[in-house]
Amino acid sequence: MSNAHSAGVRSGLLLLLLPLQAASVAGLGLLVTGPLAGRWPLLVEDGVNRALADRRETLVTAVSAGMSRLAATESIVTLTLVAVLALLLAPGVPQVRRWRNAAFLAGSVAAQSAVFLLVTVVVGRARPDVPHLDAAPPTSSFPSGHVGAATALFGGLAVLAAGRLSGARRALVVGLLLLVPTAVAVSRVYRGMHHPSDVVVGLLNGGCTLLVMAYALFWSTPGTRASTGLPAPRTRPDDTGAAHTATRIPTAAPAAPAGPGRTVVVRHPHGCDDGTAARVRALLRGHGCTDQVWTSTTAEEPAGALAARVAEADTALVVVCGGDGTVRACADVLSGGGIPLAIVPCGTGNLLARNLRLPADPDTALREALAGTTVGIDLGRIHGDGLAPTRFTVMAGAGFDAAMVRDASARLKRRLGWAAYVLSALRHLGDPRMRLSVRLDGGAPLERRARMVVVGNVGSLQGGLPLLPDARPDSGRLEVVLLDPRGVAGWLAAARHLLTRPATRASGPRLTGGQERRAARGALEYFSAERIDLRFARPQPRELDGDAFAAGTRLTAEVEPGALRVCLPVRGPAEPVAAAGPVRAADGAEEPGGARVTARPPARTGRPDGVR
Repeated sequence: MSNAHSAGVRSGLLLLLLPLQAASVAGLGLLVTGPLAGRWPLLVEDGVNRALADRRETLVTAVSAGMSRLAATESIVTLTLVAVLALLLAPGVPQVRRWRNAAFLAGSVAAQSAVFLLVTVVVGRARPDVPHLDAAPPTSSFPSGHVGAATALFGGLAVLAAGRLSGARRALVVGLLLLVPTAVAVSRVYRGMHHPSDVVVGLLNGGCTLLVMAYALFWSTPGTRASTGLPAPRTRPDDTGAAHTATRIPTAAPAAPAGPGRTVVVRHPHGCDDGTAARVRALLRGHGCTDQVWTSTTAEEPAGALAARVAEADTALVVVCGGDGTVRACADVLSGGGIPLAIVPCGTGNLLARNLRLPADPDTALREALAGTTVGIDLGRIHGDGLAPTRFTVMAGAGFDAAMVRDASARLKRRLGWAAYVLSALRHLGDPRMRLSVRLDGGAPLERRARMVVVGNVGSLQGGLPLLPDARPDSGRLEVVLLDPRGVAGWLAAARHLLTRPATRASGPRLTGGQERRAARGALEYFSAERIDLRFARPQPRELDGDAFAAGTRLTAEVEPGALRVCLPVRGPAEPVAAAGPVRAADGAEEPGGARVTARPPARTGRPDGVR
């Protein structure tokens, strides 16, 4: 099952970049038509338009007419519909990916058009004072809608082609697609319809829209960025550097069973199709796992019959084929038992697998895990009013993210995966702030207001986005973030902070026992503790690893150090676990960017299994 809260929250924040983009383009337009109008290089634009108008030739005029018609509204709409239909019917592509590709292309074209129309309401710029070869639309000359639309459509097709093709064919197709917006831009200036600055900003508008949509819909696979908080298997006790907080695992055993014993495979029937199940079965058999027992999950039994299968015979390995929800349910059964767990990522989010740097491909993930080692990672144990004690592996939350998870359309989730949570997120952006108290390791309660609170065992969202930059699944601690943006400016500050922070380090000194840190002009507040008690003034929706739970007024989360053994690929001895160094901040010390770190009495740091 996908980790809905993390992917959906991130997508909601990304959507807020589009109003920021519109405001930026509009501000640039006001500068172009105002203070900068008589300055270079805008000063020479009229000369460029007149020079091109004086040198028009029949062949060039005919070619420019074709390019202009290609980027007209009717053509863009028609081509987009045809392309979307082709993407949805593409053979050999998983259904979720087909819908995601189509949503990326259609969303890019639609978002660019929305930004263009908003800007033209604010900015009024006359067409160049030369003969026009096309009928002038009633909108402002700034920016070029033809160029922006062509960039969104053909640039989007180039992005999709780059992911599907390879070698010389990819270079040729991508190059030709990217030439179209440039050709449209030159044609629009040649035909007297736009100033050069209009088409340049049109290219930027379309390009920025593609970046936002691509980053929202196509996450980088694990390994392309170094994620924070990974318990990479260690084979040397001194495998750490001064710049890293390298957790040392006391024991590292072969992942594949070394002796007789049963292998129990838990399969999510929708996430793990028959083909994947057959390959998993063959891979396990090839690693000596001949005694296999399979069990499928249901709504009533999210871990299938795992508990019964483990109890009835000596079990050497458990393999879970599903997403974060299925992994969480299996971890709840296996906690503290010592049976290793191998993860075959078959969900939409697969946040735990991504944070553990497992390959995204299910077959490769299992193959490398079986050839690797087993290491201990922490679990979060949580309970509350109306919530029986259970565990989570990734994150738990209340407020905005839980409401978004709860209200997402089941039909859209089946078709679009986590992208369906975007619509639900938009519905809850205006929800009132909640009043809550936060108690860390039994300390005094901290009274706060926030839109959501997230407690994390790991910190990175899709694409390595560090929501909880200090979170590590082998740290013996849980990390907490409160999101409390005030108005549009607050949401934008939070989005900017999360999207511009490198995934390889925290945005300041690493939190140690009992500290707190604010960031993004107070829109984000971070804490770290072994036990977190949350009390809400009114019942709030709650979620664990993307599963919605009944609303309540209390949540208590505790870390269970090293409670789950997980099979992980072998990493190089020099590979860092995290890039944030163990910097202890004095009371009131400032971190880079103006965020403030304050110290509290240190919490407990001892771990019963010896892992620090």
